[in-house]
Amino acid sequence: MAKSLDLTFSALSDPTRREILSMLLEDDMAVTDVAEPFEMSLAAISKHLRVLANAGLILQERRGRVKWCKLDPDAMQAAWTWMQGFGQFDHLDLDGLETYIETTLRDD
Repeated sequence: MAKSLDLTFSALSDPTRREILSMLLEDDMAVTDVAEPFEMSLAAISKHLRVLANAGLILQERRGRVKWCKLDPDAMQAAWTWMQGFGQFDHLDLDGLETYIETTLRDD
């Protein structure tokens, strides 16, 4: 489970990948449509999509010649369960979680 959480949080750490996930909340999208709003190459977007797929956050499939991306609605369940282990979050206490994570990473 720890490796799965590492992959999830690593994938979520990048703002481009978070934006892609937000876009996929609306509907499945072709890779070219995902790439359209970003000022980067299709190859760079494909790398971001690969990270999201390796973390299990999205699914990719070919439909004819087009590669489609789909959000996996259950993908963040393990991360959500882990975070709930810290109890109810007050929106102001997210700084405390960040400090805890940074401290834990420094200790490893």
